[in-house]
Amino acid sequence: MSDSSADAQVIIYSTPSCAFCRTEKQWLDSLGVAYTVRDIEEDDGARDELLGKLDGQFQGVPTTDIAGEMIIGFDRPKLTAALEANSLVSAK
Repeated sequence: MSDSSADAQVIIYSTPSCAFCRTEKQWLDSLGVAYTVRDIEEDDGARDELLGKLDGQFQGVPTTDIAGEMIIGFDRPKLTAALEANSLVSAK
């Protein structure tokens, strides 16, 4: 896992108190997927970046950016499809 890579293909926008955020990170760790975490509670720049990507329509965390595809919530089917489409995990 990387917390500072600017060119990461997977960015998770999260908050420290978000249980689904923690679960998603554990799941990605189990798949061996590298990701960057952006804390929107503590980092105004991360919050602004997320709002910019969502055209100001914030809907909650986790919000995951996988190579430009924004996925709201810990939606395993959508996350898996995006990871597979970008060759970040092997298709099963």
